[in-house]
Amino acid sequence: MAAEPEILEELRRLRARVPQLTGALAASVDGLVLAHDTPGVEPESLAALTATALGVAVRMADVTARGELRELLLRGVHGYVATYAAGHTAVLTLLAQDRINVGRLHLEGRRAGGRIGELVDAEAAARAPARPPVKAAARTGTPRTRTTRTPRTTAPNAPTTTDS
Repeated sequence: MAAEPEILEELRRLRARVPQLTGALAASVDGLVLAHDTPGVEPESLAALTATALGVAVRMADVTARGELRELLLRGVHGYVATYAAGHTAVLTLLAQDRINVGRLHLEGRRAGGRIGELVDAEAAARAPARPPVKAAARTGTPRTRTTRTPRTTAPNAPTTTDS
């Protein structure tokens, strides 16, 4: 992926702005790693688990009529795992210490998710096959006219009866 270095740089800038972050991962919604800065955590496993949790969360949002999923937050004894939408096909998962300001986590996570989403969506658009332009049909000769038919009330060649 051509955008991978830019995504990785965004992850590193995010971790520099928020020192309580212990890891950051950008992944596709189906669990493939796009870029990661996750020391001590296996990125492939985290991406796969993120996709699984995302599936459950999307279903929960749907069943409870909460609309399109924007983010997912998990709090454990030792900190947070937060996942944010990143465009149409990717997510950003952040690992944070327990002492992080959750408001700041959301603010920075949403912003970074938006930037990563723009990179991923632009890459997807660039990879999409170009569609040939649609040409208008050339008109030649006389225009076709529509004829109307009288509906048939009896079957053809059907015997007719008369009252005598």
